[in-house]
Order: sequence, then structure tokens, then C-alpha cells
Amino acid sequence: MTGRTRAARRQALLLLAPTLVALTALTVYPGCWVVWLSLQHRVPIFGVARFAGLDNFAFLAVDPRFWSAARTTAAFTALSVALELLLGVAVALALARQERGRRLGLSLLLLAWAMPSVVTAKLYEWLYHPTAGLINVLLGAHAINWLGDPRLALPAVILADVWRSMPFVALLCYARLRTIPAELYEAAQVDGAGRLATLGRVTLPLLGRIVLLALLFRTLDALRAFDIMFVLTGGGPAGTTETLTVYAYRSLFQMLQLGFGSAISVVVFALVMGAAWAYLRLLRPRAVVA
Repeated sequence: MTGRTRAARRQALLLLAPTLVALTALTVYPGCWVVWLSLQHRVPIFGVARFAGLDNFAFLAVDPRFWSAARTTAAFTALSVALELLLGVAVALALARQERGRRLGLSLLLLAWAMPSVVTAKLYEWLYHPTAGLINVLLGAHAINWLGDPRLALPAVILADVWRSMPFVALLCYARLRTIPAELYEAAQVDGAGRLATLGRVTLPLLGRIVLLALLFRTLDALRAFDIMFVLTGGGPAGTTETLTVYAYRSLFQMLQLGFGSAISVVVFALVMGAAWAYLRLLRPRAVVA
């Protein structure tokens, strides 16, 4: 290694030092503290603070509320991400073929995506109003309690999340479509491929990696989703929209069970890291065998 190379590496580390210090202070240290709290019985209001080992995790293994929240989290993640994928790819394909109104369409997508989750939740809370909501008015003024009916609450929350997050997938796919060379489509036409064949053999395979990247981000966001269901339903009715993050929040800040709530947070962190690891393995370039 030459002296110039060593100097360049020292300069790079020096420039990265403030970022590394900030990440350590804001991420690594709080994360380690949460893991330590998860191994304790910590209830400040009663002065309880003792080491518990894996007791909190053992209780989670037999806690019906935890498994109910886990099932809700899985259903919310699977359904919302699947709908966002299908609708996002469809919208991206429609925009790519559109000659007029493309800028307006992109602007509307950006508007929906840039809207904060809490604002989106309040918007849908008004739309879902049992008597004055626009959705019920369009359905003939039927007083459907979208957020109060255990059968409808979770689908209603998923719909709101899809409306807010689908533009992210659509914009990523649209950007990838704009980079596909026109010569590939011309060659497909010369070979006699129709629209469906071109879509299945040219467009979708070239969208594969960007779709996986979009799925990675959206899956991680959905597993950690909190604000939209907390504002819309607060986890109700009867716990049908209570996800793991909502359960952790209630344990930490409403019941002040810091150790137990931290244990739930550690489980969520493990789920997120597991999902990220699986997607990154799919995104990893495969070696070509000669």
C-alpha cells in the first residue's frame, strides 16, 4: 500500500468520523440499551427494577395478545405490500405509455407519497366517517362503521396504507422503465412478440431487481408500521388492528412496562433484520458458471 493510498484512507475515515459518531450516539447506543432493558423487569411507577433474564421473551411465547398482534402484523404486511406491488407496477406501466398528462400523474403520485402518515390517517378517518364520510355517501349514504367493525377495520387500514405507499413502488418502477432501451422493444416487435409476450419476456424481467428493492423497503416499513393504524383505530376494535409496534407502544408508554415493551421491540427488530437479510440475499448478484 502506497503512502498516497494510506493518506486517502485516513482522509476518508476522518470525513466519515462525524457520521459514525452520530450513528453510534443515535442508533447503536439506544439499540443496545433497549436490548438490556428487554432482559429486565422495569416498571418505574412501582419502583420495580431487577434483572429478569429471558423471562419477558418466555412470557411472549405464551402470550395470546402477542400472537394476535403478530398475526395482524403478518396480514397487514403481506396484503399491503402485495397490493402496493401490483398497483405500483400497473401505474408505472400506464404512465410509461402515456403521452399526455404524464407530468400531472407524476405530481399526484408525489403528492400522495409525500403526505405524512398522520395526515393520511386523518384524511381517511374523515372518508370512513359512518354518516358523513365520502365513501359512505358514494355507497348510498349507508352508515357503515368501517373503523368500528372488527371485520372491516383491518382492510380499511390496509387501504389507507396502500394509497399512501403505492406511489413509492410506482415511481421506482417508472424510473426503471424509462431506462430500458427502446431497441429491446423494437427487436421484440421484429420477432413478432405481442404486448403480453413483450411484457412477460422483456419488461417484467428487467423490472425484477427494482421490484425486489421496492419490496425490501416496503416490507421493512410495513413490519414497523405504527402511526397509520394508531391514528385510525388505536389498535381496535377488539385488538383486530393491533400490530406488534402498537402493542410495544402500549406496553412502554401506557402501561410503563419498560422491560416487557422493550422485549416486543427486540422481536420486531429481529423480524425486520430477518426480512432484510432474505431480500438482500435475493438481490445479491449470482455467480455465472462457465
